[in-house]
Amino acid sequence: MRRVLPILMVFVFLVAPVGTAFADSYADTVKVFKNAGESGGFFDKAYGYAIFPTVGKGGFVLGAAGGEGRAYVGGRHVGNTQMAQVTIGLQAGAQAYSLIIFFEDARAFREFSSGSFEFGAQASAVAITAGASAQASTTGNSAGASGGRNDATTVGNYHKGMAAFTVAKGGLMYEASIGGAKFTYEPL
Repeated sequence: MRRVLPILMVFVFLVAPVGTAFADSYADTVKVFKNAGESGGFFDKAYGYAIFPTVGKGGFVLGAAGGEGRAYVGGRHVGNTQMAQVTIGLQAGAQAYSLIIFFEDARAFREFSSGSFEFGAQASAVAITAGASAQASTTGNSAGASGGRNDATTVGNYHKGMAAFTVAKGGLMYEASIGGAKFTYEPL
């Protein structure tokens, strides 16, 4: 079991650069979420957001995911963030997706930027660029579906001041697992 995790981490870091080669810039990814159903309405009301243009994920029983992002408050880039996730359960494949986390108020942003922000249990199914996902975590619930970057639809609400949305970019991943995602934050 201890030998499998390093192999999965190497796999994810090999998959992530491939996704990054096709990744949109931060501005283009924001544009995707602004045009992706309900998530577009969050930009006008949110205190800020963290955006990850590409998160690479892979797994077979044990899984790992990772990505780099930026945090914005009032439309201004205020810091950089990284996500690392480890999961265990029924899962196989690899995928790439974009992620955005909205902060309803300054308190929610402080929680995220303190380094104590984590996601918990999740379940998702993503195939090529069409997909659906649902997430139940220690910080809230979210769900989304997409037919590709240009015609994505999303649904979700704030829970404890945060709302998360994903848009599938590619890959094939079947998953029913539990685990945790940890976010680190570094102010500019």
